[in-house]
Amino acid sequence: MADFDAASAGKNVDPELQDFLMAEKQKAQLSAQIHEFNDICWEKCMDKPSNKLDSRTETCLNNCVNRFIDTSLFIATRFAQTLQKSQGM
Repeated sequence: MADFDAASAGKNVDPELQDFLMAEKQKAQLSAQIHEFNDICWEKCMDKPSNKLDSRTETCLNNCVNRFIDTSLFIATRFAQTLQKSQGM
């Protein structure tokens, strides 16, 4: 996906358009992350597909997604802290 950062393009872009493009970019990132959750957790937790989830599989999927979210938030927070420290120097 192209980066629609108007500042880096050196052009004046309508702020409303910038907000729209940022929202669309965030939607695309969220969608990509959900697909990643699906792929990883499905492979980890699904033994044999059936028409109903058993409690073990449901628990596994729930724990897998929660771990993935926690890890993603931890990494993002750590990255932000590192970036802040490097800008403060």
